Amino acid sequence: MAKLIELKNIVLSYEGDRILDNVSLSIESGQFVTLLGPSGCGKTTTLRIIGGFATPDEGDVLFEGKRINDLPPHKREVNTVFQRYALFPHLNVFDNVAFGLKIQKLPREEIRQRVLSMLEIVDLKGFEKRRVNRLSGGQQQRVAIARALVNRPKLLLLDEPLGALDLKLRRDMQLELMNIQRKTGVTFVYVTHDQEEALTMSDVVVVMKDGVIQQQGRPEDIYNEPENAFVADFIGESNIFDGVMEADCKVRLCGRTLTCLDGGFGENRPVDVVIRPEDIDLVPPSDELLTGEVTGVVFKGVHYEMAVQCGGLQWLIHSTDAHPVGEQVGLSFGPDDIHIMKRLFEGSENVLRGEVTGEDEVTFCDVSFERPGLGLPEGTPVELIIQPGDIEVVSIDHAHLTVYLESLIYKGDYNELVVWTGGRSLLIHSYLDQQVATDIGIRFDFDKIRIAPWKGGETV
Repeated sequence: MAKLIELKNIVLSYEGDRILDNVSLSIESGQFVTLLGPSGCGKTTTLRIIGGFATPDEGDVLFEGKRINDLPPHKREVNTVFQRYALFPHLNVFDNVAFGLKIQKLPREEIRQRVLSMLEIVDLKGFEKRRVNRLSGGQQQRVAIARALVNRPKLLLLDEPLGALDLKLRRDMQLELMNIQRKTGVTFVYVTHDQEEALTMSDVVVVMKDGVIQQQGRPEDIYNEPENAFVADFIGESNIFDGVMEADCKVRLCGRTLTCLDGGFGENRPVDVVIRPEDIDLVPPSDELLTGEVTGVVFKGVHYEMAVQCGGLQWLIHSTDAHPVGEQVGLSFGPDDIHIMKRLFEGSENVLRGEVTGEDEVTFCDVSFERPGLGLPEGTPVELIIQPGDIEVVSIDHAHLTVYLESLIYKGDYNELVVWTGGRSLLIHSYLDQQVATDIGIRFDFDKIRIAPWKGGETV
């Protein structure tokens, strides 16, 4: 297929914050591409840049190989469908769909033929004279799509168009959109935060976080081979645990060395171990298997969701067979069910730059504390080593710092939080659940902060 849209090293900032950070993306003609991620990840901003509603600070937008950074929206062969359909309530279905063609002053008969043909494609034949305010939400959405497609764009952008619909109608419309895209052959770029929508509808899924593309590929590859813990956690449910890669194809987990299929991580390196709940079979316990105790069972309609305490970790298992709470079970899975990924943070410590700001006083991230007997002259840079478990999540009123929570991943017995403050990321281990993409408060245990001579660089 030919490349239709290319984004090359796109950077966009707003009030000092980077909304998109070096985003590069290639979209081929005829594809259904979904931009997927949590609120604030940059997916809608990416869509706006493609549509011409926002201009990048750096990088190029190419349409069929031509740079279109400065081309206004109405001159691009692109149309957009928003979550709010913006239909004209005083016009009937036919006139809503025909609006753009009439602006172009096309012949009346051509307008009629194109509108009727498009209404048939979106399954609204016979609704030509119906007022749009008498249509259901799904019908209104199809009118909006017909109005966009009747202009014969090469690219259709859809910004969470199913968000206002109820669950059943949303699922029905997912299939409708897939059928419309296949009938017309128009390239669709679709924005959603709903993982099921992305996996169901797309040829290509682009997972975003904090203005950066984390992974892109076929839905099957995104689900079965996530590239990092964020993708594994965001796409479906996963067991994500801390492990140690002892050697190629050998990972240490729950006190045992397990055989996997991954390599290239080095020896004795900390890694994230991902095992999908549906890839684990519960069997009678044996010495050859990890064993645990069933601590919870929930019926989910097509399967049972069971919690198993094993090796000090809580495992999630999906099975069509229920096991009662309290039963001892073995956990059976194969080497190809174990997925190894680099950790988001290679080290297990936060290493920050601080400065001696007074007699026995140290300041970092606008936080000051005293260390009796420090004995260093004022202005001396120092290295502060802070363990993730020595940072407490508290209410903002009682916090040393207010920080932005970028991500939260449950690791079996604790939550791994990544927060952002003052141009730095911090890693926190907490037993509390928090809302991602919000501000939270944190406090430091100053007595446990290690101080060392400054070596240069800032890492977490």
